[in-house]
Amino acid sequence: MELQVYRLDGSESGRTVTLDPTVFEIEPNDHVLWLDVKRIEANRRQGTHKVKNRAENAHSTRKLYRQKGTGYARAGDAKSPIRRGGGTAHGPQPRSYELKVNRKTQRLARRSALTYKAQAEAIRVVEDFTFEQPSTRRLLEVLAAQGLADRKVLLLTGEYNPALYLSSRNLPKVRVLEARNASTRDLLDAQVLLMQESAVEVLNRMLRTAPVAA
Repeated sequence: MELQVYRLDGSESGRTVTLDPTVFEIEPNDHVLWLDVKRIEANRRQGTHKVKNRAENAHSTRKLYRQKGTGYARAGDAKSPIRRGGGTAHGPQPRSYELKVNRKTQRLARRSALTYKAQAEAIRVVEDFTFEQPSTRRLLEVLAAQGLADRKVLLLTGEYNPALYLSSRNLPKVRVLEARNASTRDLLDAQVLLMQESAVEVLNRMLRTAPVAA
């Protein structure tokens, strides 16, 4: 697949880039997409939830009243889970929600996400650019020139670009990431992928698969 490369002012540069068919034109696997997004969401959870059980409750351990003759059910101490202020039975405890997915599965999920974007014509390639210093206004001007002013945009760069990252930090609909760090969730969450030329090369190199011998 060939895509036109655009200049910052939105005009065509006359150059094209090739999207590797083993990355951008595969048969998408929805189950693999679900697995990888589930992994990403689960690994973001802190798992620090905690309640006190009866062993950790600060109440006294004295018997509340005599065993027999009161007409009430027998009771041990105030820490019992059935009493107000007592410990919680089977409550949440700190734990890890980490899920593991094979690396090949993760790569297939990213290729599937990129394929969906390519099929939806939601990929736009722009020439490599950077700012001397962070400027949200300049970044907005670039997005407007590309016709993406009101879209949810993921801008993929070929290498770490702190000026662009800082320029997008207070724009709720814009994210800037290195292409190699864009996850399946990041790709699916954006309405449009705005990729620098070098970012296309990075994705082609990272995610391409060798052709199967006949």
